[in-house]
Amino acid sequence: EDLVEKYIVAAGFKKNVNYFKEMYLKDIESRWNIDLSALSNQGKAAKRFDFVIKTDKMIYAIETNFYGGGGSKLNETARSYKMLSQEADTIDGFTFVWFTDGIGWKSARGNLRETFEVMDTIYSIDDMENEVMKEIFKQ
Repeated sequence: EDLVEKYIVAAGFKKNVNYFKEMYLKDIESRWNIDLSALSNQGKAAKRFDFVIKTDKMIYAIETNFYGGGGSKLNETARSYKMLSQEADTIDGFTFVWFTDGIGWKSARGNLRETFEVMDTIYSIDDMENEVMKEIFKQ
């Protein structure tokens, strides 16, 4: 999270102005008057995103993780974020973004590939180093 935040700041975003840390769905809904019930199972789930970036045209909800080792957690995360991305795609003005990296993905690359095939907003540390945030989050 700290690394991702460093790149968010480097892309020109200001904390608590146009980027926010650890924001719940209900807080996003009330702050920007957007219906995210498609993501919360009609208000039953209390999802929290690591970061939220707000531009003039879009709200970007961001999850971050790094996996130094393999295991079932990676596969479950990939499945969960694939579903979250598909639900987010039904909401105008809202995009789900996932920054992930780590050697752990070598053992779970099938699940990562499957998610990558339906989600075009998955990025790595290398992407961040190549200033992808300035492309994704055009202000």
